Amino acid sequence: MEKERHVLVVFPHPDDEAFGVSGTIATHVENGTNVTYACLTLGEMGRNMGNPPFTNREKLPKIRKEELKAAASVLGIQDLRMLGFRDKTIEFEDDEKLTNVISALIDELNPSLIITFYPGYSVHPDHDATGAAVVRAVGKIPAAARPKLNCVAFSNNCVEEIGEPDILNDISPVTKKKLAAIQAHRSQTEQMFSNMGEKLENKDPEVMRWITNERFWTYEFK
Repeated sequence: MEKERHVLVVFPHPDDEAFGVSGTIATHVENGTNVTYACLTLGEMGRNMGNPPFTNREKLPKIRKEELKAAASVLGIQDLRMLGFRDKTIEFEDDEKLTNVISALIDELNPSLIITFYPGYSVHPDHDATGAAVVRAVGKIPAAARPKLNCVAFSNNCVEEIGEPDILNDISPVTKKKLAAIQAHRSQTEQMFSNMGEKLENKDPEVMRWITNERFWTYEFK
């Protein structure tokens, strides 16, 4: 990965950054690039409460906020923005309002690279709506001045419809940081780690491929 001027990561939920892009984030930080993570919600409508449960619906937003801060610290993110939108409502936000929020971040930070979800190919309505807002904001910038836009996609039809990923980052050198970032989101990931702990310990090839390979599609504006 080349050194960027500034990387802006935009996702709707705490833990969105951990699974798909935390190794890429950690690598950029180690390369000396400043990273801003704009997280739209606190994931307060998440169903997981830990395993065994250690919180409840009322306390979950506070728990997830602290988990997000812990994950950001593990990855070395210098600038964490919590934008205060409500979980599971991003698709219902006014398009212009949401676009303007992203545009303001771009104007302030002048990133050379933006990472978000690929709209239409990221499964959750909040994911798609967030990616669409970023695409609209970047699309307003003259083509010659636009930052690179790398998108995460994981729907079943993504490769069939948008092709193979343009970028495959091998993040093996920062695997420990990625796993620590995922584990920081304890309320959401304890069950997963309890199920795959032995496979991780034995470096199961399939699991390690999932951990060490991060895929991105370069968004092409029409």
